[in-house]
Amino acid sequence: MRAARHIFDSALATRHRFTWRDGVALLAVAVFLYAGLRLALRLPAAIAGPEISTSPAALPWYALCSLSRMAAAYSLSLIFTLVYGRFAARSRSTEKVLLPLLDVLQSVPILSFLPVVLLGLSALLPQKLAAELASVVLIFTSQAWNMTFSWYQSLSTIPKELREASAVFRFSGWLRFRTLELPFATIGLIWNSIMSWAGGWFFLMAAEIFRVGDRDFRLPGLGSYLQQAANDGNFVAIGWGVATLVAIIVGLDQLIWRPLLAWAHRFKLDAVADEEPPTSWCYDLLRTSRLAEQLRRGLWLPASEKLDQLLSRLTTTPATPPTASETGRLRQLLLWTLPALILGYGTIRAGHMLAAVPAGAWLRIGAGIGATALRVCCALTIAVLWTVPLGVAVGTNARLARWLQPLVQIAASVPATALFPVFLLLVIGIPGGLNLAAVTLMLLGTQWYLLFNVIAGAMAIPQDLQKTAALLQLSRWQRWRTLILPALFPYIITGAITAGGGAWNASIVAEHVEFGGQTLDVTGIGALIAQATAAGDYPLLLAATLSMVLVVVGINRFVWRRLFRIAEERYSLE
Repeated sequence: MRAARHIFDSALATRHRFTWRDGVALLAVAVFLYAGLRLALRLPAAIAGPEISTSPAALPWYALCSLSRMAAAYSLSLIFTLVYGRFAARSRSTEKVLLPLLDVLQSVPILSFLPVVLLGLSALLPQKLAAELASVVLIFTSQAWNMTFSWYQSLSTIPKELREASAVFRFSGWLRFRTLELPFATIGLIWNSIMSWAGGWFFLMAAEIFRVGDRDFRLPGLGSYLQQAANDGNFVAIGWGVATLVAIIVGLDQLIWRPLLAWAHRFKLDAVADEEPPTSWCYDLLRTSRLAEQLRRGLWLPASEKLDQLLSRLTTTPATPPTASETGRLRQLLLWTLPALILGYGTIRAGHMLAAVPAGAWLRIGAGIGATALRVCCALTIAVLWTVPLGVAVGTNARLARWLQPLVQIAASVPATALFPVFLLLVIGIPGGLNLAAVTLMLLGTQWYLLFNVIAGAMAIPQDLQKTAALLQLSRWQRWRTLILPALFPYIITGAITAGGGAWNASIVAEHVEFGGQTLDVTGIGALIAQATAAGDYPLLLAATLSMVLVVVGINRFVWRRLFRIAEERYSLE
């Protein structure tokens, strides 16, 4: 977790200020939204959905469906990460375009895109295939950005002597990738993959239970199973569903992530060995297995050697760089002109659609943003109040951390959307129950980002400073005011940036709920997006979604970034 936090900090610190490139990226988002909404006009008024069984016998199939969607999205995210991050790191000209675009995309509330993506794909493809693709795209957008920034940051920080060694030995592009770049970035990629999977479960559950008025886009999976069980009031089925989800998360942790972390420790560039390196019983078992060794020698090594030979020939670095020709310049001009024309035309058409939004609707959008912002603030405040003391306790007490930190990681991976129907059953009958439920869902989607960062910050406090505070016999309040809170401030800001985005995301499913055969909603921009989607009011949907995007990007740029700069300048432990 400390490595993941360091990578996120470095990536955030190196991003550019708001420039014309950020404006182009925002226009591209608006054009994408407009294109999806134009396609949605072709959809029929009603679409029948699948029958969701709440029998425990259906859980293995539903679990396999959900796991397959997550695996497909992660594979797509990994391919995108390796290609996009490499292009951004290898060329200054592409970096100036690709990084601002990536920065804007990771700031966009992902769930606000779900109606647009789903409706647009449904107009082009059969409903079932469209719903499956939309779920994979949604999960991809929750996994790809932090992995890409991690990969880019690793490529940008490879030590100069290692680069020179690869050049002296005349490594091909493939050998440089396999023996230098990928090993150097492995630890960061694995940590960010763990974080991506934890966040992906949240968005998978949201995609599996999606409905738009009389259009039912639900998918067979754990999310739809839990929602159906909650609608039926079947607490036994709810228990089976939650237990299955927890079992999958624990199994992935023990069988995949922990073995990968133990294996990747060999790539850590440290002069001194760690006193407590990562361990895994599964990795130890595979390493000492005769069958695994025979498979490695008989299949893996010969296949990898042939692959190395093939790709090395295809990626051999030329002796002299090619010079630019008139044909190359013309090709580059055409390459940039076509996207510019598409962007300009799409911007004009999107502006015409926004012009159809009445003034009263803009007032509703403003009121909705204000209401959602208050809920986001409440969720962040509550999260800070309990995560800071617990995170400090875990980060400064090794005995407590050994048994509590794995439990926290498992709890963080359980998606809030899976528990939301259960919580609604408990609070729906009390006054203000839906408001309480909305804030609670936002809290469940934000608190873990803060907790993990606080734990990392507490673990990073130097031992000499802690011993100095003890020798000075500082009171508990003095120790918190002069040492702990200043040391944690950068970590809290880092966690709050991601947590704030998670809270805005959760508003889409928290403020508008279809439950027990009735529709429940509260005032908020998330509810307004859901209502516009259900009513087929596409100009309002475009206006509300773009407004949310602009607000979130603005908060990240003008609030969190300034606080992060203060943290770097005043509270850095350099």
